[in-house]
Amino acid sequence: MVLVDTCGWIEWLIDGPSSEHYAPYFKQVDSMLVPTSVQFELYKWVIRKKDIQAALEAIALTEQGNVIPLSTFIALSAADFSAKHTLSFADAIIYATAQFHKAALITSDEHFKGLPEVVYFERLL
Repeated sequence: MVLVDTCGWIEWLIDGPSSEHYAPYFKQVDSMLVPTSVQFELYKWVIRKKDIQAALEAIALTEQGNVIPLSTFIALSAADFSAKHTLSFADAIIYATAQFHKAALITSDEHFKGLPEVVYFERLL
């Protein structure tokens, strides 16, 4: 199991410079974990850049994976990770979800760089 962070979803959707790093994970989207916080961030980003139709289509893609709602356990674990690693609310929830499900977190977000079970790709410009 893997969890692709929001930045990876965006890179893949826009076929950005780092999309080749993320493409292999999207070939098996049905085995991907998708926290509802990733859905929130992705929907918010797409609706700002495009329109509601494009945002809903992006969310439909996330629904092909294993959507993970925020539970009390994940929320409390996220608070611990946030305090320990200085992560934002959304980043802590994403990391806690990956940790709870023993999944690798795939990202280009520097906030996760060096954390256990994180596969980090440098952002290409």
